[in-house]
Amino acid sequence: MLMPKRVKRRKQHRGRMKGIATKGNAVAYGSYGLMADGRGWIDSNQIEAARVAMTRSIKRGGKVYIKIFPHKPVSKKPIGVRMGSGKGAPEYWVAVVKPGRVMFEIDGVSEEQAREAMRLAAHKLPIKCKFVVKGQEGGAQ
Repeated sequence: MLMPKRVKRRKQHRGRMKGIATKGNAVAYGSYGLMADGRGWIDSNQIEAARVAMTRSIKRGGKVYIKIFPHKPVSKKPIGVRMGSGKGAPEYWVAVVKPGRVMFEIDGVSEEQAREAMRLAAHKLPIKCKFVVKGQEGGAQ
């Protein structure tokens, strides 16, 4: 499970996800990418599930790049605890994803294999995604 080794502050505010991705919005390392069409939080388990789906689909050939990392802690209070008495303990870690962000990249496989791997990975994620090719990214609306 992905999470930071250490953090300066253990708890964070929820924040806002307005606008589109200005960084990480182009295919940089691989030949094909999976771009976010929506916005949301992607937790570390979902990132890992997408990675496993991609690597199994390409039968451990080629290379998979993960371009998002869960830096944000999400806290949660236990069930059956009354209101008040402070913020809950950090429960899991999420990556904040905006439209236009390239989340995964693949290199060393054919376009059909890459498209199928990205389709399987997109099913594991809670936001809409699209397949992009290096050099002809469309960006987010």
